[in-house]
Amino acid sequence: MKSIKDLWEKYDFELNRIVKEIKRKKHKIVLLQFPDGLKPYATAVVEQLKKKCKGVEFFIWFGSCFGACDAPILGKDLEKKIDLIVQIGHNEMVPKI
Repeated sequence: MKSIKDLWEKYDFELNRIVKEIKRKKHKIVLLQFPDGLKPYATAVVEQLKKKCKGVEFFIWFGSCFGACDAPILGKDLEKKIDLIVQIGHNEMVPKI
């Protein structure tokens, strides 16, 4: 497991933005999806989010993820239970021009 300190040195996952969205919509079950290269940081990210989002359950998608268009296929039953899917990536979706 990588530490959150290692994470901050390399990436900005905009965790405050994620927390804000979770609280704004009062999400209770959140699925986090990471590309393979960032999966070692997944538990550190969940621990940080849990500190700021009391009462929220976080799940980590350990299936493949090849980019923002690669949303997990959850199945109808699980799809109904997940309030929010957050895809975490290496790069910004919309680069600054």
